[in-house]
Amino acid sequence: MQVDNKLLDDMARVAAGAVGAVTGVRDEVEAQMRQRFERLLSRMDLVSREEFEVVRELAANARREQEALVARVEALERRLGGAPTEKPPAVVKADEKKEPAAKKATAAKSRRRPVASSD
Repeated sequence: MQVDNKLLDDMARVAAGAVGAVTGVRDEVEAQMRQRFERLLSRMDLVSREEFEVVRELAANARREQEALVARVEALERRLGGAPTEKPPAVVKADEKKEPAAKKATAAKSRRRPVASSD
């Protein structure tokens, strides 16, 4: 029985050492993968979430300021009784693309029905 206990103790030590080695290898592989992934992301020229939020807030502030200035100019024009200045073009969203005027005219001509002659 002494031999069996000694054999089991040796096997337990070997197994514990193997688990420790595997854990160390896993940690090293994780660190290398993280480093490669970060290097790949830095090459892609992506922005961090914090930078995105800062720029988003700046854009929102600029939009509010621009709208306030437009309202102020309109109020001053009404006060002075002058003709209103030309309004800036509306912002076109990506899903609201407009057709060029030449393309619209061509499409309108093709939709016309020929006039029947009364011979």
